[in-house]
Amino acid sequence: MLIETERTPNPATLKFLPGREVAPGEGVDFASHEDAQRSPLARNLFALGDVERVFFGPDFVSVTKAPGSSDWEMLKLDVLGVLVDHFASGAPLLEGEAVEAETFDDPEDAEIVAQIRDLLDTRVRPAVANDGGDIVYRGFQKGIVFLHMRGSCAGCPSSTATLKGGIENLLRHYVPEVTEVRAV
Repeated sequence: MLIETERTPNPATLKFLPGREVAPGEGVDFASHEDAQRSPLARNLFALGDVERVFFGPDFVSVTKAPGSSDWEMLKLDVLGVLVDHFASGAPLLEGEAVEAETFDDPEDAEIVAQIRDLLDTRVRPAVANDGGDIVYRGFQKGIVFLHMRGSCAGCPSSTATLKGGIENLLRHYVPEVTEVRAV
């Protein structure tokens, strides 16, 4: 099995492309070893010791190394080994039921929320996925859009610029009711 790797804007994160579907839909983010208990693959990646975060995208896996851990050359080989073993075994990506994160919206804002979600799904999320991350809608209240950053976006040095300079400007341009975008 050939797994390609790509750098991301976050120097602590590498994107692994196994050439197959990984996690359809919004993907799955594991910010700690404790979060990873429902995924055999995520548990094995965290067991390497130098892994701080794991994100499963539609066709990729982003792995963030812990601060002060070994360089990527050594860790990358270990991650590739875990990925190859997992995909070759046919083991499930996830076990048990997913817990849906709640969103908070005013029902009167349904049309605005639909516009925001459409822009995020068609313009923002594909671009962010190219960098090994994801941005998920969490709510809209009083002009403020709340987004959750996952994968390589979480903790990325350029994430604030992406959020404010890119996403906020895009949403404010197309949806005048949007006044601000905040990460949650």
